[in-house]
Amino acid sequence: MRIHKEGIVIILSALAIVASMNLLFFWLVKNSVLQSLLVIVSVVFFLLVVWFFRNPDRTIAVDNTRIVSPADGQVVVIEETVEKEYFGDKRIQVSIFMSPLNVHANRYPISGTVSYYKYHPGKYLVAWHPKSSELNERNTVVIRDARGREILVRQIAGAVARRIVSYAQEGTVAVQGQELGFIKFGSRVDLFLPPGTKLNVKIGDKVSGNLTEIGEW
Repeated sequence: MRIHKEGIVIILSALAIVASMNLLFFWLVKNSVLQSLLVIVSVVFFLLVVWFFRNPDRTIAVDNTRIVSPADGQVVVIEETVEKEYFGDKRIQVSIFMSPLNVHANRYPISGTVSYYKYHPGKYLVAWHPKSSELNERNTVVIRDARGREILVRQIAGAVARRIVSYAQEGTVAVQGQELGFIKFGSRVDLFLPPGTKLNVKIGDKVSGNLTEIGEW
């Protein structure tokens, strides 16, 4: 199992904290039952932290006719809405909620050029709140393909997630399936697609980054 680079420091910090707590507890408490319980709890905690930062290999063949999922999680919103930040017109919004147990690497849904990028500081409403897309801390990335079609991807921080990482920069090449960024400890990713895009998912579907086809041109 590969570990994502964004997790190295946190995993090492968690290991140091767990080791220190166990040493201190073993020195202060001589009850073997309590000692064993602490070891079990601390090991489970550490393994969960490691599991959160897993980064499975999902190399795919680029296909310019399809739009792949940018994240692992569950589809919680599919609706026509006005996207106000960049397009200023109606788009199809597809929102994917990422629980703390999902893989948290985010990926480019199509290939093209990053035509827009902006970071927004903000609140930390729960990720499924209808206003989280507009009020929470977030990154907005727009990818334009070779035919001039654009898709907006928005990484949104939630009540637990307080750190969004984006690797996108305006003018750089985006390759379908490659990493766009990472959200630490659960949140949401919104896709804004052109009207008329054929969708291949519905609300409630579980999706996997690179593996699930969200829609097609």
